[in-house]
Amino acid sequence: MPTRAKFAYDAATAIAQGGRERQEDSVASDFLAGAGIGFAVLADGMGGHAAGDMASKIAVTEVFAGLKLWSDAPTRLEPRIRHVLTGVAEEANACIRAYAESRPEALGMGATLLAPVIVEDRLYWVSVGDSPLLLLRAGRLYRLNADHSLAAELDRMVAAGELSAEEAQRHPDRDCVTSVLTGHEIPLMDCRDAPLTLKAGDLILATSDGLLALSVREIETLLSEGRDLSSAALSQQLLARIEAQDLPEQDNVAFCLIRVMPTPVLATAPPPRRRRRLTLWAAGNRRDGLQFDHSIRDGAAI
Repeated sequence: MPTRAKFAYDAATAIAQGGRERQEDSVASDFLAGAGIGFAVLADGMGGHAAGDMASKIAVTEVFAGLKLWSDAPTRLEPRIRHVLTGVAEEANACIRAYAESRPEALGMGATLLAPVIVEDRLYWVSVGDSPLLLLRAGRLYRLNADHSLAAELDRMVAAGELSAEEAQRHPDRDCVTSVLTGHEIPLMDCRDAPLTLKAGDLILATSDGLLALSVREIETLLSEGRDLSSAALSQQLLARIEAQDLPEQDNVAFCLIRVMPTPVLATAPPPRRRRRLTLWAAGNRRDGLQFDHSIRDGAAI
């Protein structure tokens, strides 16, 4: 008998246009009950560039299709997870190149990429750009993936004493990303192939940077106070809080919210009933406990 998944995942996706003229974020997810594997794919089209909305759609479509091919084979996926994750990112990048080459008006299109993959209690990911992968654990919010942005580099320079905080905040290129899918060689790619072990009660948030219109403290509070809500209901609360700010320059927002829950214990089957020349047998299921054995990336909350 196949082993039951040790964790269940309550996942919901959400999207909002904000104050922008068009929606350049895209998001999709695939979490089937009992499958023991699930994933999300998110892309943020490059604002101010031609066809950013198409770039994000291409990235999500191609990566989703590539990961879906492995959704029924988690035991074969994990040993080659780095190859698969980097491969789907490269394939999406090639598709963006092909689209731009056939349409001169689309030259310069690009998108970030964020794709977390969960197998049982193990989290992997690939990311390019500045779209954050967040983990809420015990009321604290952690950023798991690398931040490929000039802002992150400037902040590192401030921490090293190479730049003042004021200079970093006033830098004219602070909002520039340092790696993105444009069809050219990908400068930086973050691929987590050594899994982060998840715990029941964890909440994972794969999001575009539009969500960061809320402060870290606001996000922590909203997620912590909504721990008993479904992912869909909690997603609506996040969108409502952003809308309530009524910021005229609010960026597009897209995210996938994933709640980690223990698999419900099934009721004990009744003993077999004996009948004439026929015995009915009921097979039970066995569940093993899980223990956290990997530290959170870099061990620092944001």
